[in-house]
Amino acid sequence: MVAGTERKYYMLGGKGGVGKTSCAASLAVKFANNGHPTLVVSTDPAHSLSDSFAQDLTGGALVQVDGPDYPLFALEINPEKAREDFRDVAKQNGGSTGVKDFMDGMGLGMIVDQLGELKLGELLDTPPPGLDEAIAISKVIQFLESQEYNMFTRIVFDTAPTGHTLRLLSLPDFLDASIGKILKLRQKIASATSAIKSVFGQENPRQDATDKLEKLRERMIKVRELFRDTDSTEFVIVTIPTV
Repeated sequence: MVAGTERKYYMLGGKGGVGKTSCAASLAVKFANNGHPTLVVSTDPAHSLSDSFAQDLTGGALVQVDGPDYPLFALEINPEKAREDFRDVAKQNGGSTGVKDFMDGMGLGMIVDQLGELKLGELLDTPPPGLDEAIAISKVIQFLESQEYNMFTRIVFDTAPTGHTLRLLSLPDFLDASIGKILKLRQKIASATSAIKSVFGQENPRQDATDKLEKLRERMIKVRELFRDTDSTEFVIVTIPTV
């Protein structure tokens, strides 16, 4: 792991209580001490990464860890709380403006840009399984797409227990299929209403929403490819002896 040059992403998973966070923190420190600028991210709602490093990582922003020879940054994401807060704000504001302001503060404005014209409050009333993990991964992907974070040569994911992780791994396929169905439905509706809108001289601003859905779909495909690319991603199973 340390000597390799191509593999960049390491996902540590296993059932609860086996030491995933301790292993993730140790692996991240090892990478940093061997010359790899490293980012370690916890997507487990029951965070303990702060305890491992004896630093407060709960602010939703990257925090530099003291000690290693090379840069080591850590972040704890609470996807469950992010989902609940997102849904509440969507309902309170009844539109995309308030949601945009809120999510910008969390570093998730790009997602709202892509979904801004959809009824987000209604979508999140009945969120699909794994939406909390999707929010967490989307935030990490956003970090990775920024020039500011290209410095990292190792990304370590401290995942939630097995059930959550399996949902996370299957989510890109689920969303890809779901968005595909939504796009087909929108095309049918658009063709049925375009004649009426042209009579009243109205433009069709909804094409912009379709474009944003397409962009979101592309991002989900990107995540799926990340999970499946064995050259760049390794899944490490953490376990302990049991009798």
